[in-house]
Amino acid sequence: MPPTEDAPVTWLTQEAHDRLSAELADLIANRPIMAKEINDRREEGDLKENGGYHAAREEQGKQEGRIVQLQELLRRAKVGEAPVSDGVAGPGMLVTVRFDGDDEDETFLIGSREEAQTAGVDVYSAASPLGVALTGSREGDTVEYETPTGKIMKVTLVSAKPFSG
Repeated sequence: MPPTEDAPVTWLTQEAHDRLSAELADLIANRPIMAKEINDRREEGDLKENGGYHAAREEQGKQEGRIVQLQELLRRAKVGEAPVSDGVAGPGMLVTVRFDGDDEDETFLIGSREEAQTAGVDVYSAASPLGVALTGSREGDTVEYETPTGKIMKVTLVSAKPFSG
């Protein structure tokens, strides 16, 4: 699917942006090495029975896919820009919620899957059913969302504060 101008913005800490940029640079720098590996394997003979060649081609495909994914993610990322409103849930906010029927609060970041590696807390995507339902809600609001299994859940926003990774 081609990128669209309507693609959601991904909020990243500077640390996550730097880590992903370095990964992208490493993958791009590895392209000539991967091409040489494929060429060396091709020269080993019959391609139908050449497992090394097929494995190298598969790895090249995975790396190229990751390059495209990282380029798109970094193109639309906002770095280190904390959301403007305390008390309003949205991307980049550390939220505390209470699910209807639970006695315990749950705290997580509304962010990206890439952020999960460095956030130190659970991360829910802003595009997930829970993330969509919470986005724009204010402390004290109760919202409903439908789980992937079709169950309707109610959740109350207890607090929303800008995440400072």
